[in-house]
Amino acid sequence: MKTIRQLTKRILNLVTFACFFLILFSCIGNQNSQAFAQIQVQEKAWYKNISEIPVPLNYVREKNDTTTFGYYLQHLPLKTDNNTVYLYNKTPKYNQSAQFVIIKIDVGTQDLQQCADAVMRLRGEYLFNQKKYNEIHFNFLSDGKPRYYKDYCKGDHSFKKFRSYMNYIFSYANTASLKKELNKVDDIKNIKIGDVLIVSGNPYGHAVTVVDVAKNIEGKIVFMIAQSYMPAQEIHVLKNPNDSEISPWYDIDFGDVLQTPEWTFRKEDLYRFP
Repeated sequence: MKTIRQLTKRILNLVTFACFFLILFSCIGNQNSQAFAQIQVQEKAWYKNISEIPVPLNYVREKNDTTTFGYYLQHLPLKTDNNTVYLYNKTPKYNQSAQFVIIKIDVGTQDLQQCADAVMRLRGEYLFNQKKYNEIHFNFLSDGKPRYYKDYCKGDHSFKKFRSYMNYIFSYANTASLKKELNKVDDIKNIKIGDVLIVSGNPYGHAVTVVDVAKNIEGKIVFMIAQSYMPAQEIHVLKNPNDSEISPWYDIDFGDVLQTPEWTFRKEDLYRFP
């Protein structure tokens, strides 16, 4: 009987010891889970502007003088309250899977600021902010001639008048007219921030703006693009649907076609403002 009692006592001690360790490791595991959760929250923190979006490993983003179009695009402010793309009529866009982040620029209240219009809006905003009023002009589709902001505003350099001018342009310009006033980039490896990937089709085409570029020590290049679409919607930085590891960046060596979430481009579709 004594032996049985001793054996029972040993078994109870072992069970108690085992329970202690289970509880101990369970607590450690919960602490690790909480730490992991905190890391995830930090990783999902909103970026305030495009320059805060991390570059791929061993890449360095292109540096630009503070007065350049490239610097302006790299520091475009981003929405931080939500990541939903809204149309001009305040309803959510049907496809909410294309955007990585959303640029904090108004879309207006009319179905005007679509794809090529967003390209012109970003260019116009930069020139307006730099007070380069004489350089703000875009071509009409009807006659291929430019309409100058200086003629439209008649000395009124308020932002309200500028927005009115841009809506005026949006109403009479499109991808076809924009493409004709851009210069073709012969080699995509010469890509720069501010360049435009543009296709003028029938009945319509598409255009996106290169908003950032980065390079590694081997000379390999990645770039980031932003778009609006149809109907008119908030301008947003696009995800890379084919490479989630570097998204929202795109590798310059993308092969025959560049597949974006809502359009396909080729290397010969790269153009630049004069």
